[in-house]
Amino acid sequence: MNIVTREELERREQELLAGYAMKSSQSEGREHEEPEHPLRTAFQRDRDRIIHCTAFRRLEYKTQVFVNHEGDHYRTRLTHTLEVAQIARTIARALRLNEDLTEAIALAHDLGHTPFGHSGEEALNKLMKHAGGFEHNRQGLRVVDLLEERYPGFRGLNLTYEVRESIAKHTTPYDHPVPKQFKPKQLPVLEAQVVEVADEIAYDNHDLDDGLHAGILSEEDLDSTEIWRMASEEVRKRGNLSTKVARTQTVVYLINLQTTSLIRHSAQLLDASGVSSVEEVRSAGRRLIAFDPKTKSMLSELRNLLLRKVYRHYRVVRMSEKAKRFVEDLFRAYCKKSEQLPPDYQAQVKKHGLERTVCDYIAGMTDRYAQDEYKRLFHPYERV
Repeated sequence: MNIVTREELERREQELLAGYAMKSSQSEGREHEEPEHPLRTAFQRDRDRIIHCTAFRRLEYKTQVFVNHEGDHYRTRLTHTLEVAQIARTIARALRLNEDLTEAIALAHDLGHTPFGHSGEEALNKLMKHAGGFEHNRQGLRVVDLLEERYPGFRGLNLTYEVRESIAKHTTPYDHPVPKQFKPKQLPVLEAQVVEVADEIAYDNHDLDDGLHAGILSEEDLDSTEIWRMASEEVRKRGNLSTKVARTQTVVYLINLQTTSLIRHSAQLLDASGVSSVEEVRSAGRRLIAFDPKTKSMLSELRNLLLRKVYRHYRVVRMSEKAKRFVEDLFRAYCKKSEQLPPDYQAQVKKHGLERTVCDYIAGMTDRYAQDEYKRLFHPYERV
């Protein structure tokens, strides 16, 4: 029996992937030199390191929109990340991009998120205003470069340049400028661009689904948007479905519609651009993974509805404001008396400064750990 070696996998990449796809054999490498693995490519190793790291496991109990204790069926950061990875791999495969790199980027893209979603991030950014601020992509880099401690000889996961660059350059309305070390004027590789849009597809549709499940969004609300009407009309043609199945199938239809539209339009953009290498992608002047104008317009209408009906719903806003108070009170308590930090974090204060160390500690918390820590610090009868 012949074993498939790393060299064979790299050869297959050269033969099967498009010229503009990032090949593992062409990676700019790792900050700390390591021997290559005999059976796995560099990007496969990155994916595996991410899956096994502590920060990845913590995503299970970090908020997407609805805090974990509100129900077992709502998305968390972990389930969101897995949905992004699934959608991204589908897109990458269709466009003959590097699926392993795409999956690694998708699995890593939210490692720097705080407890309680974007409200936790907003609170930390405000608290860190005079100490460098806080932004979850930069925090993701701290996680994979510094905060994870798993290997002898270096801190962090020692991921390839391409995965680290993609974390830094992940662009959504919540993301901010890129560190200079990753050449901000250069576009990210196509695999990173795929993950950006897969992220949007995932959160638009699962926030819609969770909003319906929570009862803060109705199908009547959604009927005001063209894309939902189109999807629901197509699903109704399948016969007399139960409300639950029809709703689920409509969300499935939406994801498929958006993914297929993205693939087809991106293929057209790639053909029209004439790019044939990663270098040409980086200097193309605009992202080449994108929706067509019609789909983009329909999605804008849907996102406006989600903003009004879900993200600004009083229940979501109440939890968001409560979360900010948790984070603010914890931050101030630790800064006032750093001896309350666990010993391994106390040891980091001299090297990274008190505020940044406290920020690292809070950002790494899950929702429930932050809530329990709040009780330990502020409730007089709670055991410490």
